[in-house]
Amino acid sequence: MRTARLGNLEVGRIGLGAMGMSGSYGPSDEDESIRTIHRALDLGVTLLDTAEIYGPYHNEELVGRAIKGRRDQVVLATKFGMISHAGGGPAVLDSSPANIRTAVEGSLSRLGVDHIELYYQHRVDPKTPIEDTVGELAKLVAEGKIQHIGLSEAWVDNIRRAHAVHPITALQSEYSLWTRDPEEEVLPVLRELGIGFVPYSPLGRGFLTGAITSRGDLGAGDFRTSNPRFEGENFDLNLRAVEEVKAIAAEVGATPGQVAIAWLLAQGDDLAPIPGTKRVSRLEENVAADEVVLTDDQVTRLTGVSPAAGEHHSEAQMAWLDR
Repeated sequence: MRTARLGNLEVGRIGLGAMGMSGSYGPSDEDESIRTIHRALDLGVTLLDTAEIYGPYHNEELVGRAIKGRRDQVVLATKFGMISHAGGGPAVLDSSPANIRTAVEGSLSRLGVDHIELYYQHRVDPKTPIEDTVGELAKLVAEGKIQHIGLSEAWVDNIRRAHAVHPITALQSEYSLWTRDPEEEVLPVLRELGIGFVPYSPLGRGFLTGAITSRGDLGAGDFRTSNPRFEGENFDLNLRAVEEVKAIAAEVGATPGQVAIAWLLAQGDDLAPIPGTKRVSRLEENVAADEVVLTDDQVTRLTGVSPAAGEHHSEAQMAWLDR
């Protein structure tokens, strides 16, 4: 697999998001999830993405078991800040220095490692100045517990303020053919500062694969049933975008999902999308996007795909975004 540069960190240019292996998209098979991670490493995927909130905690434990004996093949990324360890619990933003200390020790233990390559603030904590958060993370870098600092869903002002304290290696935010929020303001700032970009949900939470044709395709326990883009009229409207991607996929001789990932890869060598899956077959399909070549005309046409109807998060989740 070809590589991407996230700041001064080199990774395989297609990573693997592990969140769905811990129930977010309905039931999962732990053995199949571990096989998926192993197959990803076999295919040259290096960037594995998890977080303490996934599960909570279960996902880091699963990833830790999967990478045992293969640690040298992995650029390990995890996240803190969506669990308050001072008593607030899950879904309470807390990026205070004390909470970071508790969080990182827990993640290191669950992952079974002595350092984390890329440690993200999962969401900006409005109660804690970003300078205090990054200052504490810089201490963890100096101590060797983490190697690189990342932000997730931060916006321009906080990105600049964070980077002024310590170099930020990567920003992780939602970005895909139908989630284009970062293009106008964020991407130019990242490139000015030399910060890499890690798009999550590059397949529109599976919609852009073309495999979802009705809400009945979403199983019990699948959080997408409450996502605005999968609800009511929005669902039907969003099928249009999928048809446009399918048309170009037919020209290329690839799947719609591969074309959606290839479009992201065409945006620059400082991006490393992390499509999530819990199945070997889907992992292999995603990784094969590394070989898909789009013409300039196809990239332009994909860029013009119909915008998604509906916000990309629920109202409560949108409130956590730094805008």
